[in-house]
Amino acid sequence: MDIIKSIEHEQLKAKIPELKVGDTVKVHQRIKEGNRERIQVFEGIIIKKQGGGVNATFTVRRIASGVGVEKTFLVHSPLMEKVELVRVGKARRAKLYYLRDRVGKAAKTKEQIGARIENREIIVKAEADETPVEEAKEEAPAVETQEVVKEEVVDTVKEEKVEEVKEKPTAE
Repeated sequence: MDIIKSIEHEQLKAKIPELKVGDTVKVHQRIKEGNRERIQVFEGIIIKKQGGGVNATFTVRRIASGVGVEKTFLVHSPLMEKVELVRVGKARRAKLYYLRDRVGKAAKTKEQIGARIENREIIVKAEADETPVEEAKEEAPAVETQEVVKEEVVDTVKEEKVEEVKEKPTAE
């Protein structure tokens, strides 16, 4: 394997989220300010995906206080904590640049009807530690069967006499 490819392979995340253009996502990103770290959430619509391998990126667009903001995230970045899927969007194009010209509800994609919101992940590389080891299956010991005893239960219902109440004619 090439030296560059081996270095890139080390930098890849083992599992990456399955993202599509048009989906609404929440991206949790680690922000360093001085000696402190915090997680900032950026929620918006994915308008494009590009690249492959270590250089794979996706761009998320949102409207913040009336101004459109686009942010490009590296898929394999160590600063990206997680990506949550909020809505599955219906897109018929690879790049949704036309959303830049739209305002309000028109700046959203239609929701895909019947789509389940699942955070599915794509396994990019298999971990060396997590290789499944096949263990010899042991047979369960034979269980002794016992005879089933059938008992009949008889319910007895006692009938009680109910007195009939006759209504007295009322004077009108």
